[in-house]
Amino acid sequence: MRQIIVSTFLTLDGVMQAPGGTDEDRESGFECGGWQVHASDEEVGEAIAGWYEDTEAMLLGRKTYDIFASYWPNADPDDPFTDRMNSMHKYVASRTLASVEWQNSTLLEGDTVDAVRALKASDGGSISVVGSGDLAQTLMRENLVDEYRLTIHPVIVGSGKRLFADGAIPTALEPVSIKATKGGTVLAVYRTTGRPTYDSYQ
Repeated sequence: MRQIIVSTFLTLDGVMQAPGGTDEDRESGFECGGWQVHASDEEVGEAIAGWYEDTEAMLLGRKTYDIFASYWPNADPDDPFTDRMNSMHKYVASRTLASVEWQNSTLLEGDTVDAVRALKASDGGSISVVGSGDLAQTLMRENLVDEYRLTIHPVIVGSGKRLFADGAIPTALEPVSIKATKGGTVLAVYRTTGRPTYDSYQ
């Protein structure tokens, strides 16, 4: 059974939209794109690289796929992360794409949830859902997420797409590792453990 891991950048108020550029995703009039650039540090990059070392494949929604496929094939070839991103297998969930051209990419066929269930049941290593908020929320609702790897940055933007949006399924988590960088970003890894339990302090 393969592990499905949601990996994403978040603001302190939980927004995941457009961390890397002002025009990355302006859906719903979002004007705070690029919020991560000045709220990150070298330790974040090192942590992300470490997380990818034990990741066999990525699972991407269409928007994130388009962003990555336009950048990584032309990125600095001397950066070892460039080769890692290009060589890793990519599974793409999309209702609009007819084909995917980025090397080692496969377009999932049929119902996305059924396709991910089949991937999860197959042999192989862990699969990271990177960005891809709509896809991540679909998988969370279907109880297909095993782990969250989150970088929580010291910035508040007030509005935008949130990973844990209204309607998120109540889920209990156990911490795997929690670390704060010198720049104030929290690197948090949580494993899902089922539904929360409820009690009272009375």
